[in-house]
Amino acid sequence: MSGHSKWATTKHKKAALDAKRGKLFARLIKNIEVAARTGGGDPDGNPTLYDAIQKAKKNSVPQDNIERARKRGAGEEAGGADWQTINYEGYGPNGVAVLIECLTDNRNRAASEVRTALTRNNGSLADPGSVAYLFNRKGVVIMPKNDLSEDDVLLAVLDAGAEEVNDLGESFEIVSEATDLVAVRKALQEAGFDYESADASFLPSVSVPLDAEGAKKVFRLIDALEDCDDVQNVYANFDVSDEVLAEVG
Repeated sequence: MSGHSKWATTKHKKAALDAKRGKLFARLIKNIEVAARTGGGDPDGNPTLYDAIQKAKKNSVPQDNIERARKRGAGEEAGGADWQTINYEGYGPNGVAVLIECLTDNRNRAASEVRTALTRNNGSLADPGSVAYLFNRKGVVIMPKNDLSEDDVLLAVLDAGAEEVNDLGESFEIVSEATDLVAVRKALQEAGFDYESADASFLPSVSVPLDAEGAKKVFRLIDALEDCDDVQNVYANFDVSDEVLAEVG
């Protein structure tokens, strides 16, 4: 999965810098609002809200925007939308399975946008349950290397429930059960290690290897889905080698 992970990390870095910055900000703000509504407006007592705020800060979302979103979600300020989480499943080029997480205040609009993005990019919507079984919910922490070794990181997070530490080149990816994500993040903080993001993600249990042509088509589909206003996250079970990743650029 190194190619897939490196691709995801590269996109994560570029997302904060490219023309979609406004769209990224909107997604991060939505996450804060929903986390505050679901678990309360105190980040110290609501780990999901804490991580949502940290992620927004690391992506340079202004503090005023973060605080207003927290207040709207917690009911301290008027104006919060009735966000609903909806998952869609589909197939992309080369039989790649796609899992799409939406956060929307309009189910019909979300469904229409997702269906259109899929059909215009050699994909199709699938019945619920068709591809979800190919993914496992995991906690994923991305952290910069900062001259640390894999063993240094593993030693810090092993007792917190970390399952593996993967070398992504400039950073490490720490994978755990989703329920251990907060413990892993806290273990890193206690060890004095900085981290870029801590999220509950869907990781594929079976992967489809792609050549350069297939990779281009799948990347195009994922870009189209991520352009949808209601789409928060897109997960796909492809694998690309470092060579293919370099070829695609």
